[in-house]
Amino acid sequence: MKQKIYQVDAFTAEVFGGNPAAVCPLDKWLGDELLQKIAMENNLAETAFYVKKDNVYEIRWFTPTVEVDLCGHATLAAAFVLFNNEGHVGNEINFFSHRSGKLNVCKKGEYLTLNFPTDVFEKAELSDILTAGFNIKPKEAYKGKTDYMFVFENEKEIKELVPNFEKINKIDVRGVIVTAKGNNVDFVSRFFAPQSGINEDPVTGSAHTTLTPYWSKQLNITELSAIQLSERKGYLNCKYLGDRVEISGLAKLYLIGEIFVN
Repeated sequence: MKQKIYQVDAFTAEVFGGNPAAVCPLDKWLGDELLQKIAMENNLAETAFYVKKDNVYEIRWFTPTVEVDLCGHATLAAAFVLFNNEGHVGNEINFFSHRSGKLNVCKKGEYLTLNFPTDVFEKAELSDILTAGFNIKPKEAYKGKTDYMFVFENEKEIKELVPNFEKINKIDVRGVIVTAKGNNVDFVSRFFAPQSGINEDPVTGSAHTTLTPYWSKQLNITELSAIQLSERKGYLNCKYLGDRVEISGLAKLYLIGEIFVN
């Protein structure tokens, strides 16, 4: 069987920046084991698969090791493919995830805007297990639906963090968000998820469903600019809407190809 595949760099204006995601348009769902094997072979932070049903695109996301509940950059990449390569008509795409519900993407010029549900999180105790994974201790910790979020004093600390992936892997969550107020943007972040097979994710759209409401309340604004300070860097514009969050960014096509599977 031949299967079309795209690779798109999300949340960047240039190829080789942002977060690369594979996108596989499907006519019908393949078995879970095969989907996971394709994602493992791609060896990217995420591979997105989608199937069109009426006017909605069902979407799923896989890391090299697990299926995840929500992925921002791969959803952005899938929308980019639909708008630019797969003939979607109009400026809005309705995705649906059986794990995360309705996920819309709108196109305005070159920018794509994700509309995702806001994360629900609460303050957590800074235990030794939580803080052992970093060389700098955070000032606060919060627990969301799938991740912990650690808040640090400033952008310099985020840049200078040295993660211990063996110890982070012992925290029973999808991954750990680290964040601080930015120097030239409203906030900065990084994301570590050895639990999901990704030591450091280049850009994590879904983490901004936690970051956006937190920083919106801290800074008393609803529209925020953000940079994820990975080696590749990611640039995002976020808007807090209460129970929903808008996350906007650019994307660039890197690859169009075919894979061959039994």
